[in-house]
Amino acid sequence: MSDLKGKRRCRVGIAGFGTVGQAVARILSSGIHPELQLTHVCNRNVARKRVDWVSPDVIWTDSFEDLLDGEVDAVVELIGGISPATEWIESALKAGTAVVTANKQVIARVGGTLANLAATQGRHLLFEAAVAGGIPVVRALREGISSDRLVRIQGILNGTCNYILTQMEQEHVSFSEALSDAQRLGFAEADPTEDVDGLDAQAKLAILISVGLGRRVEVEDIPVSAITPIETVDFAYARRLGCVIRQIAHAELVVDSERTRAFVQPALVPEASSLGRVGGTKNIVVVDGEFGGETAFSGYGAGGEPTAVAVVSDLLAISRGAPLAQIPPEAGRGTDLVLPEFEAPHYLRFMIRDRPGIIATAAEVFSRHGINIDAVLQEPGWSKTELPFVVTLERCGSSVVSAAMDEIRQLDFHVRPPLWLPILSAEEGRG
Repeated sequence: MSDLKGKRRCRVGIAGFGTVGQAVARILSSGIHPELQLTHVCNRNVARKRVDWVSPDVIWTDSFEDLLDGEVDAVVELIGGISPATEWIESALKAGTAVVTANKQVIARVGGTLANLAATQGRHLLFEAAVAGGIPVVRALREGISSDRLVRIQGILNGTCNYILTQMEQEHVSFSEALSDAQRLGFAEADPTEDVDGLDAQAKLAILISVGLGRRVEVEDIPVSAITPIETVDFAYARRLGCVIRQIAHAELVVDSERTRAFVQPALVPEASSLGRVGGTKNIVVVDGEFGGETAFSGYGAGGEPTAVAVVSDLLAISRGAPLAQIPPEAGRGTDLVLPEFEAPHYLRFMIRDRPGIIATAAEVFSRHGINIDAVLQEPGWSKTELPFVVTLERCGSSVVSAAMDEIRQLDFHVRPPLWLPILSAEEGRG
């Protein structure tokens, strides 16, 4: 680190000058953190990215090696994806340079290996921005409530999905309309697959399982379900049940076992709950501790500026000499098994061509699987040729519901495939 006017300055190189990279550069160029100095910007076709609001002393390059050769104290990796991001982080650490990254896929998959390398090199590898945007949840779990033993983590970890679902709920628009709106506002990518299919939240949940629960799981072992089958009618039925629909990431320790119960999927949650009150692009992480009970962390999870705040906070920690305490607790361990099975009440929405005996046929299937129906709901005013109705089930295991639904999907009265969502509350989702 260089010394300028009596103050130590951390020289920063940014790799990736997209939405988040530009937001980081704006904070570094604002002068509000004099201990940080932006010295390099690396990006493909960098000439197209050059802006006039950064210092003329900043070096623009399309070669990552220039950052390592330029006496940079910290590299900010913001290019995304697995490769070459992983190789760049490794190269920076081996060159004796600290790394700050927002790359959830890299941290979720090889974070332990990279953290071991960082420890060997005596350098920081910080990744606050990889989970929940501007919410300092990684630091909070490691420092703020580290004395507790966490047993469960639930959250809304994808701002894009949360925006889409709340728009569908509040504006009564279709999924495609809400997605288009999110893309227009910059909350969704041109290809939103990773968000709406649950893969983004899946990687973030794997990181939280490591940091918060002290378990290591393979990312792909966490089951996911997409939000794409949800329709506007589902929000009307959810409202009748006092609920809203959110994409929920859930993980908990299985008692007396090395297993971790985990999943990412849309679910009904009570509208007055911590999860139900979070709308728009906001994220929330709710943790349950053995001694401290429930603690919630909420804030904006989508957009360049909230993520940039988390990145710069990590840079400040490095510049101020924070101890090397970021090694994931799973480093050096094998992986734990993920248990997808959970118990909860369930919401089943059918879209059918009406005829006598449909409910009785479905009820017979549920009965054979030992499942009790709680209620049958039907909104008036729909055509008999495309009629929605909802069956809610009493609390039961997800595997038996899955087996029953496999049978019911084969019946010939469906106009569209049925939708199955769990109904989660403070006590649900547990085995």
